[in-house]
Amino acid sequence: MILVRRKFQLKFPWTLNPSIMDGLFRQMVMSMGVRVGSGFAPGSFNRGVEEPPRFTDAADALLDKTTLPKRAAGEGILLLADGGRFEGDLFGAEGFGEGELVFTTGMMGYQESLTDPSWAGQVLTFTYPLIGNYGIHISKSESRAVWPKGVVVRHAMNDPDHRDSAGTVSELLQAHGVPGIENVDTRAITRRVRELGTVLCIFGPKEHEAEMKQRLEVMTSPELEDLVDMVSIDEPVLLNPGACDDLGQPLPRIGALDCGVKYNILRNLCKRFEVVWCPPDTSFEALQGFSITALFCSNGPGDPAHPGKATNARYTLAQAVASGMPVMGICLGHQLMGLASGLKTYKMRYGHRGANQPVVDLKTQRVWITSQNHGFAVADPTNGMLAAHPSGATSPDAENLHGYDVEVRYINANDKTVEGLDVLGRPCFTVQFHPEACPGPHDAEPLFDRFRELVDAHMRGES
Repeated sequence: MILVRRKFQLKFPWTLNPSIMDGLFRQMVMSMGVRVGSGFAPGSFNRGVEEPPRFTDAADALLDKTTLPKRAAGEGILLLADGGRFEGDLFGAEGFGEGELVFTTGMMGYQESLTDPSWAGQVLTFTYPLIGNYGIHISKSESRAVWPKGVVVRHAMNDPDHRDSAGTVSELLQAHGVPGIENVDTRAITRRVRELGTVLCIFGPKEHEAEMKQRLEVMTSPELEDLVDMVSIDEPVLLNPGACDDLGQPLPRIGALDCGVKYNILRNLCKRFEVVWCPPDTSFEALQGFSITALFCSNGPGDPAHPGKATNARYTLAQAVASGMPVMGICLGHQLMGLASGLKTYKMRYGHRGANQPVVDLKTQRVWITSQNHGFAVADPTNGMLAAHPSGATSPDAENLHGYDVEVRYINANDKTVEGLDVLGRPCFTVQFHPEACPGPHDAEPLFDRFRELVDAHMRGES
């Protein structure tokens, strides 16, 4: 039995935090012995919204475990393009896991990481040794699917300990056709990637090692694919029609370009705006047809200079900036703004992936601990490419498409790479890190409020 949370929302005061409402609802229904599968509906708790659209959550696949594919088992081999070889045991879905080998340092939030579209095309290694301790929770994913093409862990927990757990990490991978390998020396893998840079890899059953070597020899980088097209929506949708604030005043309407957006970004935007969720190749003219006041550009996977839908989003961003419209970009959206401003982007040695990245605000000198997930960066206007990949991969020279100068507002405290830009003379800014976290600290969440303040000032004619 599946209950729709919206039917219960009038039992809670509107001033209660949505996450608290969600928890109270879940406790009430779980006490009745009913499994909740509510999907994703960020407009559910907006005042004035009567019929918010609802979308699939990746964990909904665990509501009926009788349909799960067979779990992989037996000895496995992980092969790296630089000659590395690691033995382990298979779990998750059957088949080969192949892609670019990367690692994340997060100690929790594995469900959110697995369902973050920014991992598309990659084989994800968790540095924390125990993954799956508290299981998989319904309606806590960051998208509709699991995006890594393979998962590498030291130990995958088979018996999670949490009252709300709907299943194991292995079952989530099985449901989405993603292979995993455990009992692998993840410390050695992490050291190798840190020292030599990210590499292509493949893993699968030990008896197929010869075949995997052949596949690895002809494997191409996932960055050559239009990964943004793979993870984004196809048609625009209004997430919270009629959304109002606590005083009953309509929220400003914005457009959100989906380059691989996380659900928690959309939740944060819906708290402050009426949101039109749009495909990444939506033109600026089409966006104006939705009567939007501002534009947001999301995170996403792959090379920001790819000639596919990411480039389409870049041109849309540039037109919005040139028009004077408020603009905010996160992660890939930040990199696309860098390219639109005439800066170059480049591949990093091993990127920033984890929930403990220190960032310095050069204007206030405040240090924020941030959540990040990216393998490309915007080149520093003065110092060029910092922490660059040995391949030296970089974007072609680009022109400033909107005609305004930008300045670096945030830098990484560890390697000094660019973490955020302000567009001078325009109500526009971007950040490389994730203010919505999930997983991670909430230090930077007020940046969504900064965006709202820019939008309000623009609507008053002050920008």
